[in-house]
Amino acid sequence: MREQIESLFSLDGKVAIITGGNGGIGRVLRRSLAAAGASLVIAGRNEEGLKAVAGEIVQEAGCEALGVVADVRKPADIDRLVKVTSERFGRVDIVVANAGIAIERLPQELTVEEWDDEINNNLRHTFLLAKAAYPHLVKSGGGKIITLGSMTSIFGIASLPSYGASKGGILQLTRSLAVAWARDNIQVNCMMPGFIDPGLAGVPRREVPGFDEAVVRRTPACRWGEPADLAGTIIFLSSRASDFITGAAIPIDGGYAIQG
Repeated sequence: MREQIESLFSLDGKVAIITGGNGGIGRVLRRSLAAAGASLVIAGRNEEGLKAVAGEIVQEAGCEALGVVADVRKPADIDRLVKVTSERFGRVDIVVANAGIAIERLPQELTVEEWDDEINNNLRHTFLLAKAAYPHLVKSGGGKIITLGSMTSIFGIASLPSYGASKGGILQLTRSLAVAWARDNIQVNCMMPGFIDPGLAGVPRREVPGFDEAVVRRTPACRWGEPADLAGTIIFLSSRASDFITGAAIPIDGGYAIQG
């Protein structure tokens, strides 16, 4: 029985693409996938950083890893990323659309250029990656797409209008893709991290007076999240254990969102 349970969560023989794999959250996502046995292709803009990350994965987990320089705002780069993965490993099984940015502005202060940049980095890139990967996932007999939403997928923050719009859009895109591709044995689910440090919220935690205390006070778990808190969810959503779950949105926030 123990072997059966372990095999449910094993990613041995699977090939995963992850965008934004260099950051705090990206680091735990890629390490978790590698530890579960997946070969990895990590996309980012920093070539030297990608080489270091790939070497780290090989050393830690003993699996294959490849870094691909790509600007996720460019369709040609996304297409090349998926093509390189398929050519190198012969298949694509897991896609993690993790790359993203957060621009902190009140709506009246936000420029159109900033709005476009955030929507393109977050929402548009998620669509482009899923669309490019789709035929390869079908060829593999199915697979997993994991999108990265946030608590702002479900409620608003005054200083994050474009971020919230992009993350709300990612949640709805996840649901649409899940319905469209369920018959192809592709499960599409959304992870919604709460206040995780290190992560995008780490800067205001250190720079905005009272922000740290306010988050802890509202969070039922009485603490900030750590990247390691995401490890179980990414492995679950990437593995056979979640084969009958699609279109789900999973908050990983210590109960913050259920406070209303």
